[in-house]
Amino acid sequence: MSRIRRTARQNKTMLMKTGSYYVIHICVAALVAYAVTGNLWASLTLSLLEPTVQAVAFFFHEKAWDRAAKRKAGDAENAAATHTVVPVMHGA
Repeated sequence: MSRIRRTARQNKTMLMKTGSYYVIHICVAALVAYAVTGNLWASLTLSLLEPTVQAVAFFFHEKAWDRAAKRKAGDAENAAATHTVVPVMHGA
């Protein structure tokens, strides 16, 4: 259980962003599904199923982008650390 709590604390902003996206997505999906089907139960079912799957995918999408940004920053840092300047002697 402590691993879940630690993960939640480390990803608090991302989880909050995912949660707000989830709520907005459910509302939009319910309205669209109702407009298309005219059936309240079908629209509620569709609006809960699809955004739930989408929210999980969004979380991992954000994690992948975050990891890629950290890797890019690390690569740039390593390149700067290993870059050496060789002096050029003229007229020798």
